[in-house]
Amino acid sequence: MARRRPAPQAGGVADVDARLEQAIDALLHDRRAGATICPSEAARAVDPEGWRELMPAARAAAGRLAAAGQVEVTQRGEVVDVATARGPVRVRRPQS
Repeated sequence: MARRRPAPQAGGVADVDARLEQAIDALLHDRRAGATICPSEAARAVDPEGWRELMPAARAAAGRLAAAGQVEVTQRGEVVDVATARGPVRVRRPQS
């Protein structure tokens, strides 16, 4: 049975989206400086069994955090726009 994503909360971000953003932040907090994570790690942290269904939302969460300047989304080590990137991406804290 397909899961329905919850409706956006006040402020426009659904609970699962907020949880994905928090998971990305927490995962990066626990890594050494300069380390990256895969959006799938955040999806797995939020829903270990249904993480694959959360992948588009996890990439979108990374995109929102990147737009806010909190993270960078990379592909092959280069910063990319997650909305237009095709294939695997990584997420890291902004490089100084």
